[in-house]
Amino acid sequence: MEMRNIIHKIKYLLPLAVLFCGNVRAQQAWTLQACREKALQHNRAIAIAEKTEEKTVYESKSYLANFFPRISASGAYLYTNTSLNKTLKGNYLPTFVPDPATGQLKPNILTAPDGSPVIGADGNHVFKEYAYFPDMKFDVGLNGTCFAGIRAEQPLFMGGKIMSAYKMSLAGKDIARLNSQLARAQIIVETDEAYWLCMKAVESQKVAVAFRNVVNELLQNVENAYRTGMKTKNDILKVQVQINKAELQLQQAENAIRLSRMNLCRVMGIPLFSDITVSESLDEQPAEVSRSTDFTARPEYSILEKQIELKDRQMKLVRSDFLPNIGVMANYGYMKGLEMNGTPLIDKMSFSALLSVKIPIFHWGEGMNKIRAARVEKQIAQLQRDDLNEKMELEMRKALDKCEESMLEVDMTVRALEQAEENMKTSRDHYEAGMETLVSYLETQTLWQQIWLEMINAKINRRLHETYYLRATGGL
Repeated sequence: MEMRNIIHKIKYLLPLAVLFCGNVRAQQAWTLQACREKALQHNRAIAIAEKTEEKTVYESKSYLANFFPRISASGAYLYTNTSLNKTLKGNYLPTFVPDPATGQLKPNILTAPDGSPVIGADGNHVFKEYAYFPDMKFDVGLNGTCFAGIRAEQPLFMGGKIMSAYKMSLAGKDIARLNSQLARAQIIVETDEAYWLCMKAVESQKVAVAFRNVVNELLQNVENAYRTGMKTKNDILKVQVQINKAELQLQQAENAIRLSRMNLCRVMGIPLFSDITVSESLDEQPAEVSRSTDFTARPEYSILEKQIELKDRQMKLVRSDFLPNIGVMANYGYMKGLEMNGTPLIDKMSFSALLSVKIPIFHWGEGMNKIRAARVEKQIAQLQRDDLNEKMELEMRKALDKCEESMLEVDMTVRALEQAEENMKTSRDHYEAGMETLVSYLETQTLWQQIWLEMINAKINRRLHETYYLRATGGL
């Protein structure tokens, strides 16, 4: 059927083929798939999404490091001209003697002849002997104090904070990957729209050229009839009006081709004035669509599920702030410093370990309210998911209906074009036989052109609705 239409239009399309014969050799033909790949390579939104995904990979690895001990080295040196100078004043000290019976030391107290202790004027006991303690000077210096060592820190229990943060990073990585898929689908849709818009402009130009050729042929016949006195000058003017209309439509089609090519070049990221052409055929059969397909394969659906998971992990992360935290720390290093009278008090290697426990007791309801707020955020995310799921379901059903409608519209316009061609042929025969007016014949030509354009629009819409359906079902 389509082949018969093409053969029937050969005489109208031949001048167009001759006109563009030289240009086609210079043009680069692009398939739809090639345009998609080029657009995906060029588009900055895809690059941003890929970089965001790469960033989340690094972030998840950084959170994974929290499960392992943190080892660090540190060192310090202190220079100061400040020192502590003190003198302990000397004095007389009491003496003690061992008790032969017990072996314990007892005060060496002076006793009276009756054996009672002698009490001095100050009310204290008087000792038989005193030991003299001279003045003692203390010079404590901090200058030159230094230390160097290695520290290891290991969290033992943080209330689930480390695990929650790590799983949140994994969910964020998945969301970034899904956003990359979503951006890719959007770029494909934009590329398909630009591609088929260019195809529509090219096909519309063919219609405009064919219509102009038909009208030019009619003008030549009317002029020949006018010279023989069979037609009036008014008939020539009527046909001339149609020729002017055809020339305007051809100019509009050429402008549409130029602009649509520039738009396609922009989407693909190549110079705007590149000499390209589209190579797909509008007569190819569309992909099969199934009403059993659901929308769960869409990136948006998975993003909503991951956002709920993220909110759940966030709630556990908030809860961890109000649970016991247990950690251990170990240090091993060398320290030198704190000299007294020129002699270092510390000059050796040392090891130390510290166990830290923090148990929140009472915070005036802060923890409970934060957990409740996080739980409400999760519920909000669930409600948003349910609402968007219904919208995606509606969008999928609408896209499916549009696909079926566009396929039916294609079939109807193809049959209508066959009828219009047959009608135009019959009208021409009647006009040439004098059985039909010129106005009626011109109307059949206009109707033929309009139906041809409607068929092109129907085929373009069929391809676009196929793309929209694949996007609505996650097939891009």
